[in-house]
Amino acid sequence: MISEYVQATFRKAKYELLPNEGNYYGEIPGSRGVYVTASTLEACREEPREVLEEWILFRVSKNLPFPRVEGLRIRIQRVA
Repeated sequence: MISEYVQATFRKAKYELLPNEGNYYGEIPGSRGVYVTASTLEACREEPREVLEEWILFRVSKNLPFPRVEGLRIRIQRVA
C-alpha cells in the first residue's frame, strides 16, 4: 500500500528549470514541503523520493493525516 501511494504521489510531480539560476526545481503538489532543487533534471527527479520518504515518516511520527492521492490514503492506527 505504501509503495502504491508513493508511486501515485510521484505521478503528480512537477519539474521546471529555474532560468536565473540554471538549476531545476521539483515538487510534489499536495505533499507540503516535498520539493528539491538540483543541478540536473535527472537528479531533480531522483531526490524527491528520499524527501517523500522522510515526509511520510514525519507524518507517521506525529500522527498527522495523509492527503488522498488517486483514491489512496495512508491511515495510521494505534497499536496497543
